This record gives sequence, structure tokens and C-alpha cells, in this order.
Amino acid sequence: MSRSLKKGPFIDPRLVEKVQKVIASGNKRQPIKTWSRACVITPEFVGLTFLVHNGKDFINVLIDENMVGHRLGEFASTRKFVRHGGKMAKDQESAAAKSAAPAKAAAPAKKK
Repeated sequence: MSRSLKKGPFIDPRLVEKVQKVIASGNKRQPIKTWSRACVITPEFVGLTFLVHNGKDFINVLIDENMVGHRLGEFASTRKFVRHGGKMAKDQESAAAKSAAPAKAAAPAKKK
């Protein structure tokens, strides 16, 4: 559900202060550390690097024009996908890798 148009987008005031300090210093590559995942990206954030907290680590997010209007948390995933399956899927994967390796080695070289 979106936020009311009367209220406008949520922009963390502390984060805006940090952005203004970085812009004033002229060092746009200096990352800005934030826990505010709900903050909406504004046009003044473009070109800046943010370290967005995902619950465990800080994820590097470089802001570009296409990200304006989205939230910072959308670009720092909180879940890590390992893989589906278990021992059986791992065995099948290793068997496929073994069968593919000799096939590459057995290919004849082209003659001129």
C-alpha cells in the first residue's frame, strides 16, 4: 500500500543531512552508512554510494537515475539463496560436472 499523496514520500531527515554534508565536501564516492531502508530515493541522491543495512551486513548501493522513487531497502536483499535440493541434487550436479569435463578434453584439434 502506498503512502498518502498529502504526506509525500518518506525521506529520513538524518539521511538528508548526511547527503548534504557529503555533497558539500565534494567527495561523492564516500559511502553513507544507513539503517533507513524505508527512505525513498530522491534525485539529489543520484551518483552517491550508500551502505544499506540488510540485518547483518552493509550492502554497497550506487544510486542512479532509474532508482529514483524506489526505497533503499529494495536494493539490499535480506535473504540469501543457497540452493534447492540436498544431497541428491549435489550428487547429480557433481556427476554432470564429471561427465562434461572428459568430453571437452576428448574433442579433436582442428588441422590446417
